[in-house]
Amino acid sequence: MDENLQEDWLDARLRDEAAYIDDGGFTAHVVQKLPAHRVRHSLRAVILLGVTVVASVVAYLLSGGGWFIAEGVTRFALLPLPVIWLCAAGATVVVMVGGLAAAMSKTGGRLR
Repeated sequence: MDENLQEDWLDARLRDEAAYIDDGGFTAHVVQKLPAHRVRHSLRAVILLGVTVVASVVAYLLSGGGWFIAEGVTRFALLPLPVIWLCAAGATVVVMVGGLAAAMSKTGGRLR
């Protein structure tokens, strides 16, 4: 928290003290010569989205209407209770390790 306050103070101080260096209109000339930003509606995105939707519908129909999902849930529910607890514990560990890795990558490897 103190680091954020220090960085904000430092940024404000540097902005206040930064004097403009006169370049004889060079910057304005360069900015004027830049091409205008064009908004493109990409046909590629529409095609990819359409192909994805069609492929998803075909896969759903070829798999028997998603019947394999219901069958998998039924088989999992019929497993012995200790095996279900073990799967839940394993999933918990995987989620915790993922969260820890994300937190460490965000803080540069240090936990504080």
